[in-house]
Amino acid sequence: MTDTSAPRAPRASGTATAASNPTTGPAAGVSNRATASFDPVLDRLIAPEAGRLAAQLRVVPDLGADGQAVILAAATRAWRNSVRPKVTRALVLEVYAARAGGRLAGSDPRSRWEHWLELATTEGFWPSIDDRYPTLRQRLDRVLAGGRRAAATFAHRFAADRSELPAVLPSGDPTLLDLDFGSGDTHRGGQTVAMVRCAAGPVVYKPRPLHVDVALAGLVARLLPDEPPATRIRVPTVLVRDGYGWAAHVAHRYCGTEEELHTFYRGLGHWAAVMRMLGGSDLHAENLIAAGPVPVIVDCETLFTPQPPLLPSGYGLASDRAARALSSSVLGTGLLPGRGVALAWRGLDPSGAGGLRGEQPTVRVPVLVDEGTDQVRVDFAEFDAPEAANQPSPEPVLARYWGDVCDAFDELTDRLRSLDRRGRLEPLLAGFTGCQVRHVRRNTETYAELARMLWHPASLFDEPAARARATDLLARHGRNAAEAPDDPDVIAAEVADLLVGDIPMFTAAADPDLIAGALRRWRGADPELDGQVLRSTLISAYLNEAPPASAGPPLIPRQVRSDDLDRRRRALAADVVRTLLATAIRAQDGTATWIAPVITAGSGWAVQPLTGDMYLGTAGIAVLLAAYDNEVRAGRADPVDGAADLLEAVLATMRAAEDRVAADRASGIPIRPEPSGGYVGLGAGIWGWLLLRRLGRGDAGLADAGLADESRTAAGEPGAGDEALRRAQALAALLPDAVRADDAYDLLRGPAGAIVPLLRLSEVDGDPRWAATAAALGEHLRTAARRADANGEALWWPGQFATDGLGGVSHGATGIGWALSHLAGCGDLAAAAFRYEESLYDPGLPGWLDMRKPERPTDAAAWCHGAVGIGIVAADQWRRAPDPGTRDRWVDVLRRAAAASWPAGMGANHTICHGELGTWELLREAIDAGVAPCDVDRAELDARVLTGMEEFGAVAGPNRDAFRPGLLLGLGGIGYQLLRMHPQCHLPSVLLPDPGPPDRIGPTDG
Repeated sequence: MTDTSAPRAPRASGTATAASNPTTGPAAGVSNRATASFDPVLDRLIAPEAGRLAAQLRVVPDLGADGQAVILAAATRAWRNSVRPKVTRALVLEVYAARAGGRLAGSDPRSRWEHWLELATTEGFWPSIDDRYPTLRQRLDRVLAGGRRAAATFAHRFAADRSELPAVLPSGDPTLLDLDFGSGDTHRGGQTVAMVRCAAGPVVYKPRPLHVDVALAGLVARLLPDEPPATRIRVPTVLVRDGYGWAAHVAHRYCGTEEELHTFYRGLGHWAAVMRMLGGSDLHAENLIAAGPVPVIVDCETLFTPQPPLLPSGYGLASDRAARALSSSVLGTGLLPGRGVALAWRGLDPSGAGGLRGEQPTVRVPVLVDEGTDQVRVDFAEFDAPEAANQPSPEPVLARYWGDVCDAFDELTDRLRSLDRRGRLEPLLAGFTGCQVRHVRRNTETYAELARMLWHPASLFDEPAARARATDLLARHGRNAAEAPDDPDVIAAEVADLLVGDIPMFTAAADPDLIAGALRRWRGADPELDGQVLRSTLISAYLNEAPPASAGPPLIPRQVRSDDLDRRRRALAADVVRTLLATAIRAQDGTATWIAPVITAGSGWAVQPLTGDMYLGTAGIAVLLAAYDNEVRAGRADPVDGAADLLEAVLATMRAAEDRVAADRASGIPIRPEPSGGYVGLGAGIWGWLLLRRLGRGDAGLADAGLADESRTAAGEPGAGDEALRRAQALAALLPDAVRADDAYDLLRGPAGAIVPLLRLSEVDGDPRWAATAAALGEHLRTAARRADANGEALWWPGQFATDGLGGVSHGATGIGWALSHLAGCGDLAAAAFRYEESLYDPGLPGWLDMRKPERPTDAAAWCHGAVGIGIVAADQWRRAPDPGTRDRWVDVLRRAAAASWPAGMGANHTICHGELGTWELLREAIDAGVAPCDVDRAELDARVLTGMEEFGAVAGPNRDAFRPGLLLGLGGIGYQLLRMHPQCHLPSVLLPDPGPPDRIGPTDG
C-alpha cells in the first residue's frame, strides 16, 4: 500500500519527440528527448560524411556560401537526430563496461563521465567496438551516406527550381534561410520531407512525385463547385517536378467563430466522402492541417487502396467478414477517430479527426537518466502525447459538430452517386491515371517495433540472428494478414531497409484497372454500414466512455401510458431480438457477430467486430439470447423466429475465438495476456460461461437446453458435455499470468472483476484453487491501494489513462470494494474503499463526484461512474449485511443514491450502463428497501420506461443514433432488463459480475 495524499499520480508533461510522429517515434530506440551528451562521440562518425557533403555542395551551381552553410547545418542536425536514438543504448552499455572494468579515472560520476567521453572521442573508439557490434559501423555509414545523398539531391533541386518557387511561396525573395530535414519517415536511402524557410516564407520539399496532388485538387474543385473557394476543402498548391516537387506551406490556425467551426466539420465530412470513393487510407492527424475553417490534407498519396483477399483468422468467418467490411468502409480512410492497439500506440487516437487534447493517454518513452555521469542508464518516462495541427480549436467539442460531419458526408455521397448513375463520375477520375500512389502493406507500427529490435544492442551483437528473427516475424505476419507481403524477396528488402533506418514503402502507378477497382468497391459499398460507422466512431475520440456534450433533448415521453404493460414489454423485448437478428453478420461456418464500438483492453474505444466480453461483446449477447429463450419457455416472452439459431451462432463465435487464442498459446506464439476484468477479460469469460450454464447453454452439441443437465453429475461437476464449466476453468487458469501483466485494478478490466466469478467457479466444481486465486487477487489489490488520507482509513486505486482516484462501480473504489467484500481476509480493505467513495459524496449536488476530470468534477446518475452503480452495490451490501447497524448504513446509501438518480438518471438513453434501465434497476431496489423517492412506484416506473422506448425507440448510447448491440451499453442490456421487468422473472442482475449460485435458472422459476 502506498501512502499519498492526493488521488492523482504525478507525471511528466511536454511533447515526447520520439513519439511526435506516429510513424517514426518509437522505432528509434531511445527518445531524442535525451540531450546531446553523446553527440561528441557521434560527431566522430558524422565528420567524414559532413566533409564529403560540404565538397559536393560547393559545386552546386548558384547555391552560394550561405545556402551551402544552411544545408550542411540541417544535414548535421538530421544525422545526429537519426543516429542518436539508434546507438544510445549501445553507448550506455559501453559506459557501464568502462566503469565496471575500472578504466575510468575520476573521483565522482561526472568526472568519470568526462574521462569516458575523452576516450570515446578518440579516433580509435569506434573501431574498438567492432568485435562487440560487428556490423554497426557499416550500417551507420549507410545511414549517413543516405542522408548525404539526400541532402545533396535537395541542394541541386533547390538551386535548379529556386526561380520557380514563387508559385508555391508568398511573394518575395526565395533565398534559403533555414532548413529542417526529417519531417516524417525516411524512405529509400534516407529521402525525407523537408521544411524549407526562404526569405519570402516557408515551403515544403517532397521527394516523391506530386501529380496525384494536382489530380486530387482538380477533382475536389469539380465535385464541390458551389462551395466558396476560400472555405472549400483543398490540398496545398504544388510545383510538380520529375520525381519530386514543392508544396505550399499550410499554416495552422484555429477557427475564430462558431460559423467557421461548423464549416470545418462539414469539410471533414466532404473529405470522408471523397476519400471513401477514392479508396483513400492512412489519413492520420499528421496528414491534415486545420487552416481555420478548412481541413487541408497535406499528404494524399494513399489512394485507390486495393482490397486484399479474405484470409481465415480462426476467430470465425463472421468476424472475418465483419473485419473486411469495416476495413473497406469509411473507417478505412483513417480520418475517423479510432484507438491504436500496438504496444507503442496503445490507446492513442492518431486519426485525422481525432487526437483531442486531454483525451490521449500519456506516452511511455525511453529516456536517459543520470545523463552526463558514468551512472547514465536507459529508463522510461511518461509524457503527454504530442498534439498535431489537425484541430480547429484549442479544446474541440467534437460531439457538438459531429452531425455536420455526418450530414456533409451523406450530401456529397448522394451527389457522387448521382454523378455515377449519369456516367459522369468515372471520367472525373481520369486525371489520376499514371499518378504514383502508395499502398500501406503493413502498419508502420509493425515496422517501428521491428526497427527498434534491430537496433537493440543484442541485435547489433548478433545481426544475423536478429535479421532472421525479423524475417520470420514478417513472414508470419504475411501469412496471417492478407494485405501484408509474404514473398521472401520482398521481406528481405523490407529487412534491409529497416537495418539502415528506412521505413519500407510500396508504390504503384494508378492504372485504369486500379482506379476502376476502387470505384467498383465504392459502388458495392453498404451505405448503412458507412453511416453506422460514421455515427459510432465519435465515441473513439474520448478515453472515458462518453463525449462531453448533450446528445439532444431529454427522452421524456409526452404522456406516460400505464395500460397493458406486459404486452408492451413483450413487444419491445421481441423487437430487440429482431433487431439483433436483422443486423447480425452471419457466415457459412455457423458464426455470427456485429460491428459496433467496443472497449478494448488498455486501448479505449474502437469500432470493430465484437470481442468476446460481457460489457459490449458476444458473451453478453449470448446471455441475453439464452435468457430470452428461458423466458419464452416460461411464457413470459414472445417467440421470435431465428432467435435460437442466432444464439447457437453467437456461441460458435465465442468458441472459435477462445479456441484460436488457446491454439496460439499452445504453439508458443507470444501473446499479450488478456485483461482479468469482470466485464472485459478473463473474469467476464468465467462469469459469462457460468451464467450460460445456469441458463442451460454452453454444452457443446446439445442444442436442446432441456438436455443440458443430463451431461452433468448430481454434484454439479462437469460431465461429458459440460463445455461451459470446462471453458470457465480454462480461463480461470490464465488469471495469475494476466494479473501480472495487468495495468488496471478495477471491476471492468482489472483483477477486482475476477474475484466473485472465481469464488462462484469454486462453488460449482469444488476446486479450492479458484478461491485461492481470488484471495491472491485481493492481496494484489491491497498492495496497489493508495491512501487518501494520512491514517489510511480511505483507499483508492490507480486508474488507466491518468484517471486515478476514481469512485463508482466500473472503474473506481466502489466496484473494487464490492469485490473485496466477498473475501474473508479483505474486509478492512473493502471498508476503506467504501470510505473513500463516501468522501466523494457532496450533499449539495446531491450525489457523488465523478473524478474522471478532477479539474472539473461533476456528479453522475449512472451505473459506471455515479449514483446508480453506488446504489446497486449498496443494495447488495444491504442484503448481505451481518448486523442491523450495517444494514441501516447501506440502506442510507441506497436512499441517497436513489434520490440522486431520480429523475436525473432518466431521459438520456435506455442503456443499463448510464441510461434509464440502469436507473430502473436501482429504483426497483430502493422500492424493495422502502427508501425510494416518494413519487416512484414500480408500475409507474415501468410505464415511464416503456412509454419512452415506444416514443423514441430503444436508444442504446450517448450518441443516440449509433448502433450498439451489447449488454451494458447497448440493445442487449435493454432487452435483458425488459425480461427482468416481469415480476416472476428470476434472471440475475448483470450490473455486478456475479453469475449467482450453481443451481439452474429454469423456465418455471418464480
